Amino acid sequence: MAANTPPIYIQIHDQLKKQIAAGIYKIGDRLPSERELSVQFGVSRMTLRQAVQLLADEGILERKVGSGTYIANKKVQEKMSGVTSFTEIMKAQGKHPSSRTLSYYTTLPSSSEQEELQLAPDETILKMERIRYADNVPICFEVASLPAALVQGFTKHEITTSLYHTLETKGKQEIKHAEQTITAQLASEQTADYLRVKRGDAILKLRQVSYLNNGKPFEYVRTQYAGNRFEFYLEK
Repeated sequence: MAANTPPIYIQIHDQLKKQIAAGIYKIGDRLPSERELSVQFGVSRMTLRQAVQLLADEGILERKVGSGTYIANKKVQEKMSGVTSFTEIMKAQGKHPSSRTLSYYTTLPSSSEQEELQLAPDETILKMERIRYADNVPICFEVASLPAALVQGFTKHEITTSLYHTLETKGKQEIKHAEQTITAQLASEQTADYLRVKRGDAILKLRQVSYLNNGKPFEYVRTQYAGNRFEFYLEK
């Protein structure tokens, strides 16, 4: 595969997203089976599943156990003010934060990542998957996408340990605000394994775009929290 060509599952993700936006698949429609779609796109079911899971993580698709995958209804959104890192939240509660990095690499962005991070198709991103812990208990599974140019010069340890602290101290950047969307879902087999819960247990899914003081987005995160270990508090 050429260096400037996105992975196949990202290409499929983008094509499916365009079809949904064009109304080929409407809200509430059931998506064709993995077998049908893998034949349509000429890829393995594993590759197709990656594309579908990414759309589900973004809230575009909804997977129902034993029923299939559907075009998700639009959810009611609640804006929350303030930007606080996971590390800061855990320390404020007297817990020791830690994380285990599952993947860490640069790649071309998907159409959703381009849109959320305001990037050109040929601008690279740093993508990382982590399990985050409080006192060695898994709290959430996180997939984060960052503009690669923004974090160039930072070490992997600085980025994975406390990105916000690194940006503010070493990068001299001021973090302003975040836009967040929270939905509920059931834990997939993979997420259940990561968070040490049962498949089908309640999960809180957070999608967040964080911005610097100059208005530029610097982080697009999809996080799945163990529902019995974490709750969001809103104050009006």
